[in-house]
Amino acid sequence: MFVDELRADLTAALRAGRTQQVGTIRMVLTAIREAEVAGKVQRTLTDDEARAVLAKEAKKRRESARVYADAGRAELAGAEDAEAEILEAYLPRPLTEEELTALVEEVLAAEGLTERSQMGAAMKAVNGRVAGRADGGAVAALVRARLA
Repeated sequence: MFVDELRADLTAALRAGRTQQVGTIRMVLTAIREAEVAGKVQRTLTDDEARAVLAKEAKKRRESARVYADAGRAELAGAEDAEAEILEAYLPRPLTEEELTALVEEVLAAEGLTERSQMGAAMKAVNGRVAGRADGGAVAALVRARLA
């Protein structure tokens, strides 16, 4: 399981004395635990759900780094970037723009979606295939552009 891999890496980082990696992995394990107990019933996240939590945390770090850099706080931006790089090592390789375009066109053709009124169905179909390997805003913009 994905969470077991994170825990094993946490143990290895502790033994090796890599404090940045230890802190980052602990943070994401806490975020996963919080997601598991959120709602009315506690549950165990699937690997895909855990990766989604990790992707969300990585995105937060990138956004924070950008804000810190804009504010002239290079040391804080660097720390956030380092955390984001650690998290992104656990995520699947993101799709390139060309791969994403080809995937969107393939899904839209296969589903027979051509009208702008079918945006919801198109997004559902494309997001099922993208599986967290592309930014949702980029996917929506591409789908919107393809549906005329």
